[in-house]
Amino acid sequence: MLSFTSQQLSRPVVQAFLAIMAALIAIGGSFYIFVELADEVAEQEKFALDRMTADAVASIRTGWLDTAMAVITEIGSVAWLTTGSILLAAFMFFAYRRKWWRLLYFAVAMIGISILTKSLKLILERQRPDVLQQHDGTGFSFPSGHSTGPIVFYGFIVYLVLRSSMPRTAKWLVNSALVILTLLIGFSRVYLNVHYITDVIGGFSLGLCWLTVCLLVLEFSLWRKKRRA
Repeated sequence: MLSFTSQQLSRPVVQAFLAIMAALIAIGGSFYIFVELADEVAEQEKFALDRMTADAVASIRTGWLDTAMAVITEIGSVAWLTTGSILLAAFMFFAYRRKWWRLLYFAVAMIGISILTKSLKLILERQRPDVLQQHDGTGFSFPSGHSTGPIVFYGFIVYLVLRSSMPRTAKWLVNSALVILTLLIGFSRVYLNVHYITDVIGGFSLGLCWLTVCLLVLEFSLWRKKRRA
């Protein structure tokens, strides 16, 4: 009986340890990928992957896909994410009363990734494959803001869903849809020829790294607050 109780008590500890290890691996792996790509971009290297992906995308272009990708890319636009962030912040304000940490770190995550993306674009100065103002295809190319912003925004929603009391099946359905949407937004930038695939990979890597750091610190803050209560 004592042995069973000890196992039950240790289970949350094991889960927390595994979650922390997964977070550290995600941070390290995504940061490494971003730095490697950024280093090559800074040296103005050409990527075979960019050319191969552009050729593959050109072979599947159709009228209905053009329309679909134009709609999907808007879901990752600054205007859309800004509106979505305000709505999500309002939801957290009312849903997590007297629990300001989630709202605070969401603001830090979104504002921080915006500053990081804009700063790195100005530092690396990579030119776009094509300039199309109608699809927000202006300014510098690396990293893709339509990759960094959505992965942080929709990734934070994934986190909130995982931490919610929703049924497990509903969590999987909602989060799977959010992950697929985020990937499609990134793909839309390549399809519309306003970004290279390496811009998107770099954006996803940077966004994932930043999001994971923010969530890790958030969980630590919530744990400390709970421990003090």
